[in-house]
Amino acid sequence: MRTRILTGITTTGTPHLGNYVGAIRPAVQASRNEGNDAFFFMADYHALIKCEDPARLQRSRLQIAATWLAAGLDPQRVTFYRQSDLPEIPQLCWLLTCVTAKGLMNRAHAYKAAVDQNVAENEDPDAGITMGLFSYPVLMAADILLFNAHRVPVGRDQIQHIEMARDIAQRFSHLYGGGRELFVLPEAQIDESVATLPGLDGRKMSKSYNNTIPLFEGGSKHLRDAIGRIVTDSRLPGEPKDPDNSQLYTIYRAFASDAEAAAFRRSLEEGMGWGDAKQALYERIEREIGPMRERYESLIARPAEIEDILQEGARKARAIAGPFLAELRAAVGLDAVQPAAAPAAKKKAGKQARFVSFRDDGGSFRFRFLAADGQDLLLSEPYADAQSAGAAIKRLRGLADPAEALRADGDSYALFLDGAKAAHGPDFAGAAARDDALAKLIAELRALAAE
Repeated sequence: MRTRILTGITTTGTPHLGNYVGAIRPAVQASRNEGNDAFFFMADYHALIKCEDPARLQRSRLQIAATWLAAGLDPQRVTFYRQSDLPEIPQLCWLLTCVTAKGLMNRAHAYKAAVDQNVAENEDPDAGITMGLFSYPVLMAADILLFNAHRVPVGRDQIQHIEMARDIAQRFSHLYGGGRELFVLPEAQIDESVATLPGLDGRKMSKSYNNTIPLFEGGSKHLRDAIGRIVTDSRLPGEPKDPDNSQLYTIYRAFASDAEAAAFRRSLEEGMGWGDAKQALYERIEREIGPMRERYESLIARPAEIEDILQEGARKARAIAGPFLAELRAAVGLDAVQPAAAPAAKKKAGKQARFVSFRDDGGSFRFRFLAADGQDLLLSEPYADAQSAGAAIKRLRGLADPAEALRADGDSYALFLDGAKAAHGPDFAGAAARDDALAKLIAELRALAAE
């Protein structure tokens, strides 16, 4: 059985070297493993939580798709799609939201951090906090659970979200699974070997710190210029450098082989100048990403090609998501109402047994009961009004066992209700004829009661 791995990329900016080393490169390498069934999606719904600039969001979606494809992601080997192209994701998100405890969301790190910052600034605790930020973990759970991913590569700060996805999945199954688990419970995948690159100022490379080195945007000139701005110490050429405290060496090591990294380290320790070190770093990075940049620029120039790839990826993803969501909708009672089978047509069998009401010569109200073939089986006692006669007919129609109400009476029979004689049969030519008619009467009354 192949291991399903799912990775989301938030479309809020332009990819930088840290993204490439920390997420893109290892994910592309993992996708080439025949034992993995890889799903990669652009998390543009998630981007709406942070980005209120439509043009930036559109541009980022194009740049990120082109970046992943240029970096070697093969859409024939993986499922590569935009989150917003799958309506099943927000539908599942709502199903999961309806079983998710608010208390669980209160513990989410991002929400707590936003509240803590507001409190520290003497603001209302929920100032500026949207429901998108608050319920972000539920949308992430929907992303993962819709495809029953086994492993989700994340940083340590995202482990909590995987644990929440598991909690939500188990709660949903408890309520609607009928004793079975409806979802695969995902596992967080932490790759300790993946490098975290420092930025220009030595802190973690991040758009939040404005210290990034562009991956493809701006070409080789922007790459060279950014590397030239990396902060170094004041040691002059010829003075030994400390590689372990140099972000130049950390970044170089993320791109170089062990032998290349060892040689660069020796050069620093032997007094290589920072200018030469930055040039060596530029050349090593350019050797790896230069060919990718050409592919990137070709894709950016042909957005229709990217769109075709993403639409095909969405089609592949929906072929899995659609049927599974239909199962989940059925589990909660939202499946389509099946049309009732058309009632069988009643057979035309001529006349049926029936009651016939009439008023006798004395003005009393009476009724007869005629068999389907028209044989006269009962004549009621006289009633003072039509309502009383009608009530007696209703009683007769509902008799569970008419035989208990009938008694033979010479060559005839009588029918009793509540101990009083309510009707009688005609006189027959002997007991045999009487019994035949009595059996027919019982059968006809039972048939009426069963209707």
